Amino acid sequence: QGRMTVEDFISKLDTGADAKAAAKLSEKEPFGVLVIGGGPAGVAAAIYTARKGIRTGLVAERIGGQVLDTNAIENFISMPYTEGPKLAAALEAHLHEYEIDVMKAQKVASITDEDGLKKVVTETGAELRAKQVIIATGARWRRMGVPGEEEYRNKGVTFCPHCDGPLFKGKSVAVIGGGNSGVEAAIDLAGVVGHVTVVEFLDTMRADDVLQRKLKSLPNVDIILSAATSEVVGDGKGVTGLTYTDRETNESKIIDVEGVFVQIGLLPNTEFLDGVVDLNERKEIVISDRGATSDPAIFAAGDVTTEPYKQIVVAEGSGATAALGAFDASIRG
Repeated sequence: QGRMTVEDFISKLDTGADAKAAAKLSEKEPFGVLVIGGGPAGVAAAIYTARKGIRTGLVAERIGGQVLDTNAIENFISMPYTEGPKLAAALEAHLHEYEIDVMKAQKVASITDEDGLKKVVTETGAELRAKQVIIATGARWRRMGVPGEEEYRNKGVTFCPHCDGPLFKGKSVAVIGGGNSGVEAAIDLAGVVGHVTVVEFLDTMRADDVLQRKLKSLPNVDIILSAATSEVVGDGKGVTGLTYTDRETNESKIIDVEGVFVQIGLLPNTEFLDGVVDLNERKEIVISDRGATSDPAIFAAGDVTTEPYKQIVVAEGSGATAALGAFDASIRG
């Protein structure tokens, strides 16, 4: 399905491939800018720095990031419709239009200082060095962890109401989560789909009062509290229902839906950044309006940052901003 790359296959076939690749990568000369992450933000950042004539490297697990796991994309401006794997392929093709050293199948483990440079070490042991670093490692959706969730992912289970809401026009859907993101998603979806059921684990919703009032004013929305989602049900082709346990009566119930929007939070990929740059309470990288972080040699972009809107088109703009911010800092510093 395109989720494994050539690098993945080689790694599985040759148990010594990782060590060999790491040794080869460690021989590279220092980069002017090293971009960490291969999603829309990372690709945009790398292209922008390369266009400035900076020696640019990009290190990532895969090119495309979360885009690869997205089915239909209808809100990428200038492109009425595309699919995740196609957009990811276009991102990679654009990368190769420039002299960018692309290093795939590499996950970064740490960033430290060494002789006036940033030393970036990957989990395979490769050591890369750069004058500046742009972090664009993205985020991942928090999963429910129930049967059927993975089986029906992109077959009814989705994580992006802005991206996939129109695909469920006139249909019944469930939104999992009663926080701000869940309630905002339900309000958004109510204007598109036939019916929305919000399923919240706690006995009260945590969203802001103004959002709750708006949600409760909508005629095609139901709210179920004290509900522990237990299974996503389907017919093999798509979602047909959602099973939950009433936490007050311990009774198992099912609702008929064709879509399940999981809105229980994003987890930014910043596990390797504790003590490196300032993070907020959600572990997102705190950035300025130029993509700068608390470390003058490190910039950041996209879903991994405090940028509030996690969208492909926003991530690309964020990547360009971080690249221009890094360039501006280099010529002034």
